[in-house]
Amino acid sequence: MEPNIEIRRLLDIMPASGRMNIKIISKPEQAKVIDVSFPLPWNQDRPIYINFDLWRRLTKPQRDMLLLRTVSWLTAVKWFKPDIYQGVAVAGIVAGFVQLAQRDVVGFAVAAGLSSMAVLRIWRQNNSQDLEIGADTAAIKIAQRRNYSETEAAEHLLTAIETVVKIEGRPGLDFIELIRTQNLRATAGLSSIGIPK
Repeated sequence: MEPNIEIRRLLDIMPASGRMNIKIISKPEQAKVIDVSFPLPWNQDRPIYINFDLWRRLTKPQRDMLLLRTVSWLTAVKWFKPDIYQGVAVAGIVAGFVQLAQRDVVGFAVAAGLSSMAVLRIWRQNNSQDLEIGADTAAIKIAQRRNYSETEAAEHLLTAIETVVKIEGRPGLDFIELIRTQNLRATAGLSSIGIPK
């Protein structure tokens, strides 16, 4: 598999919303098939690292779904969106500067604590299993615009997750992957049991 040809193909199936910031980079030395760093707010670029020697062991539909899912996850992580936690974090930071200017140590500690709690909550939202499952659902919807049915897309993503575990030599699925695969089985019609709300 020629990495440059595959990268061009993957860029073609990638949604337009991901093409601006997401770059696909060949990284043959990594042990993972596909890897990303958690996107931090000050990083505009969001690279996806692929070991093409391992990548070629997946079928084309599995590769498509794995890429679409990764892109969906990267674009779902939002640090700056108007909600209550963003407001609390900004208010805490502003109040902290005001209290610091007034040399009020207790006020500064309260403002810093409030801001820290809001930032922690934002971090947890961006690392939640809901975001992971939402990325799977978004990838399936994008795949439907790429001539996959919902069932086919869910099956290909499910088998991709399981195949990646084998390729990487891991002993089994982690907790989030177990939840994701159960949800994908329900979406693909392979199981009547989904994830409880």
